[in-house]
Amino acid sequence: MIEFVFMTLVAGGIGWLLRRKHLRRLAAAGPDAAPVGIPGMARLPAGEGRWRMGRVCGGPGAVRWVPARGEPVELTGVRSTGVRAPSVREGMTINPGSRILSCVYADGTADIAVMALDLAELRESVPHAPEPA
Repeated sequence: MIEFVFMTLVAGGIGWLLRRKHLRRLAAAGPDAAPVGIPGMARLPAGEGRWRMGRVCGGPGAVRWVPARGEPVELTGVRSTGVRAPSVREGMTINPGSRILSCVYADGTADIAVMALDLAELRESVPHAPEPA
């Protein structure tokens, strides 16, 4: 019984320290330091490689992928080709409730996964590709 009380106190202390650290970072960044873009994960080229966390920034014609680590990728001339739910295998890596927007851009293809509530905002930023004749 004493172990449970002790572990509860330790968990509460760690939570308090993490919250305090988070509030200090927010105060240091300033009031206008809200993150820009739509959070999600991307896989470049589509269907290959690893899913990387980051944000999709920009509007029509000027969309770029900003990974959490690494250099931003300009998605020049990006067009969406379809929306799908993640497969079972992809659902183990990304959130199974997300939606994947398949895209084509000047340098290749990309899969961008965002939460279902952010999909409308992403589709406004990325124009739809015309249907082939």
